[in-house]
Amino acid sequence: MTLHENGTLDVVTIGEAMAMFVASETGDLAAAASFVKRIAGAELNVAIGLARLGLKVGWVSRVGNDSFGRFTCQQLEKEGVDHRQVTVDDRFPTGFQLKSKVDDGSDPIVEYFRKGSAASHLSVEDFNHDYFGAARHLHLSGVAAAISDSSLELSTYAAKKMRALGKTISFDPNLRPVLWRSEEAMRTQLNLLAEYADWVLPGEKEGWILTGYRQPEAIADFYLNKGVKAVIIKTGCDGAWYKTADGEKGQVEAIRVENVVDTVGAGDGFAVGVISALMEGKNLPQAIRRGNKIGSLAIQVIGDSEGLPTRAQLGDE
Repeated sequence: MTLHENGTLDVVTIGEAMAMFVASETGDLAAAASFVKRIAGAELNVAIGLARLGLKVGWVSRVGNDSFGRFTCQQLEKEGVDHRQVTVDDRFPTGFQLKSKVDDGSDPIVEYFRKGSAASHLSVEDFNHDYFGAARHLHLSGVAAAISDSSLELSTYAAKKMRALGKTISFDPNLRPVLWRSEEAMRTQLNLLAEYADWVLPGEKEGWILTGYRQPEAIADFYLNKGVKAVIIKTGCDGAWYKTADGEKGQVEAIRVENVVDTVGAGDGFAVGVISALMEGKNLPQAIRRGNKIGSLAIQVIGDSEGLPTRAQLGDE
């Protein structure tokens, strides 16, 4: 896929894609006899969600020269996500994961097979100045930062460069403690990365782990004091709480869902809603309402990105 005709992008993001095999029946993964192949990856979910809403999105990564890598690129093409900066790496494989099937709203079991993956070898060498500079906005996640030291270095480098260019930056901590050497290393590195962002989007528990504070306002103040412009904290069934550098703050109620099927991907859907709305010039409460709406759609289906709506499906707001 080539870059859009005028050479610009709305959003660029960095991350790892994995082939995801979802069990066809509920129960222990060990007993599952058949699986459905899908695509997974926190930043990839956001890229797909934004593209479905009509934004021009670029996704930067590495995949192996294997069937999973080809599958990833096919899905990007299908979703209209620009993948000119996806490198096919002959040395390392594309990661994959197994996911249990749930239909009762509980968290599925996910087993990852990603150690030494092509994406874990992302580095500053994958930063194309012209490509990133053509984007209005950079979205970063704590997952890409966690998969390797060189990928963390790339995320930090991209944040520095995009900030220097005057671009807006969003950051979702998306904590993956098992990928870090220690909780302290995770906390230190992600908080340093967050300082480059305009908008930080932690979950309430994530905020507590990263800042040591339990109250949403204290979590928000921790990042606002470091120069962040707005902090939006996902508060589960209560919706989301926000505070800006100007002192504006408030709670936006959640959208009630009668039948929660699969909670994975809800936070990515929330990010899609917030980022897209803010880039359209909507105010923060409006953006959070869209985030809540898309998050509510994401948890009503099996799969990480299957519930992310098109512009038509999003409907009136």
